[in-house]
Order: sequence, then structure tokens, then C-alpha cells
Amino acid sequence: VQLQASGGGLVQAGGSLRLSCKAIGMNFRLYDMSWYRAAPGNERELVASIGSGGGIKYGDSVSGRFTISRDNVRRTTDLQMNSLKPEDTAVYYCYAPSIDRWGQGTLVTVSS
Repeated sequence: VQLQASGGGLVQAGGSLRLSCKAIGMNFRLYDMSWYRAAPGNERELVASIGSGGGIKYGDSVSGRFTISRDNVRRTTDLQMNSLKPEDTAVYYCYAPSIDRWGQGTLVTVSS
């Protein structure tokens, strides 16, 4: 099983980025998926999760700005990030909790 994350980069505060996580080697539609992030010196924190049935949860710091979605045909989980702030700077990881599988991480840097 592999989770391949992409879409990170450098953006100015107030801008937007879209992250995507491609799942390989798993029956994607059966699994909950999550996005976590780790800022320098901090532990990983939950950004958003989406269940196999479509239920969604967001971390308090991103609620109203980020949107998680999934495409079971393409086997992808996307994270649309709007109104980005410098404090959103972190490495973002996709995660499949049921099988404890992490993607490789993608760096998001938000400049002020």
C-alpha cells in the first residue's frame, strides 16, 4: 500500500493550495482517510478526515477554510486550502488510520 501526496508549495498569506493523495494497492472506498500536518518542532495534528461513508471532521484551526474530499474512482483524497495563514506552514501528510499507513508528506509554506 502506498499513499502519494502532492500539491505542496509556497504561497502568500490569503492564497490557496490544493493537496492530493493518491492511494495505490488498497480497496480505497472501504477506508477512512485523513490529512495531518506537522509544523517545525510540533507533533502531528489532525487537519481533516473523511470517512468511507463520507462523514467529515475538521481541526478547529482550519474549519471554514479547508475542505476535504474524496474520489473513490480515482482513489484520491484532496484537501482544498483557502485563506492560508503563515501558521498553516507545515509538512502535510495523508493517512489511512485503519491500516496505519502514512504518505510521504508534502511541504506547504505560507509567507506573510
